Amino acid sequence: MKLTIWGAAKQVTGSMHLLELDNYKILMDCGLDYERETRLEDNLLFPFDPADIDVVILTHAHIDHSGNLPTLVRLGFEGQILATPPTADLTELLLLDSVNIFLSKQRKSHNGRRKHTSGPQPLFLQKHVMDTMERFVTIGFNKPFRLNGQVELTFVPIGHLLGAAAVVLTINEKGTERKIAFTGDVGRKNYPVLCDPEALPQVDFLVCESTYGGRFHSTGKTVEEVLTETIKEACIKNPGRLIIPAFSIGRTQALVYSLNKIFTEGKLPPVKVFVDSPLANYATDIFRKYHYLLSEDAQDFYHQKGDEFEFDNLEYTQNMKESKELSNYFEPCIIVSSAGMLEGGRIQDHLFYNISNYYCTILFIGYSAKGTLGNRLLRGDPIVHIRDRELPVYATIKQTDLFSGHGDHTDLMNLVKQQDKQHLKKVFLVHGEVESMNSLGKNLAEEGYTVEMPEQGQVFDL
Repeated sequence: MKLTIWGAAKQVTGSMHLLELDNYKILMDCGLDYERETRLEDNLLFPFDPADIDVVILTHAHIDHSGNLPTLVRLGFEGQILATPPTADLTELLLLDSVNIFLSKQRKSHNGRRKHTSGPQPLFLQKHVMDTMERFVTIGFNKPFRLNGQVELTFVPIGHLLGAAAVVLTINEKGTERKIAFTGDVGRKNYPVLCDPEALPQVDFLVCESTYGGRFHSTGKTVEEVLTETIKEACIKNPGRLIIPAFSIGRTQALVYSLNKIFTEGKLPPVKVFVDSPLANYATDIFRKYHYLLSEDAQDFYHQKGDEFEFDNLEYTQNMKESKELSNYFEPCIIVSSAGMLEGGRIQDHLFYNISNYYCTILFIGYSAKGTLGNRLLRGDPIVHIRDRELPVYATIKQTDLFSGHGDHTDLMNLVKQQDKQHLKKVFLVHGEVESMNSLGKNLAEEGYTVEMPEQGQVFDL
């Protein structure tokens, strides 16, 4: 058995790992690599022949894990793609959204007209997404599925996103049974809407993400307490507007559910809430479809009070006309809009009209990468560039990490420490910046685990 780390090696994006057995090749995830030094077209250059891959196993729907699947199919992959049912549905949404993003980058606004540029060609189009979705085979959680005579697959709930799973492979090779697990992205306990990550069975090898290695989530206040304080200050004590940039899939649903609880339980007087994201609307329907996979708290709320994602003062915008009309809504309100790092989507319209508004608060509930507009606001830039204009920042900027869907350093340590160090032969750390990996790896080594931090393309005989 041979493992090659082809993606998310000492970086966060582009997850892709190849497991080779006798005459059988398994690709674990096929994510888009969008690190700053990576050109979009570099994702066309697979380090293997896509036609040689027998099966793809997908841990969850996020683009850094699923985003290059249509390219793989377009270049010759003909096998099955195995995932949980919610992951399949959310992946289709995100891949179709990627097509729209690719096409939008080929155009720019010029004196009110659309003008073509010489931007990069799309990696794939809608047809390729549809071809990809035809290859999906869905498997439920904790239901062993035999790939062939050698390999059995089990998806274990790992939190992080609806449908996200750690992958456990039981492999019989030449009379010897071994187990290898791939964590995908590890969630955190008590996250709104989602179930807690489940413990993994004992394995021989563990490929573990390290995104939050060396970092710890803030403690002391709950999600609802932080939201209640912020809304009270931004919309009630000072009758202004609260803008919350949120990723459309996962983060928005967790936020809406938390707001639902606050207002339904009478913790605050009603404040109008607008969710301004078509993608979030579609994703919310998928969350409703898989209601039985949501957290026990969310299901109890549903049985007692109704739809987790609907309440009296909530409105989902349906089109661009309704979105633009929000700039003329002068009552106190909350606007939830994508994208989370402010680099595109309808959120830029709301920022354009509100960044210089003393009565506006912008609450960041997610990570903003260096170089993004979100990062510039968080570091305190007094002037920012939006829509070809330099605008002074008079709005109040706030941030909380309580909506992060990633487990922190303690969560990752606890996940690995569930494994008997005498039985677990090696931990491979992936999907993290070098500093995060080093911090997590150092602590695991101190606990007696053997740790590898692979370079891209590094091969291991297991």
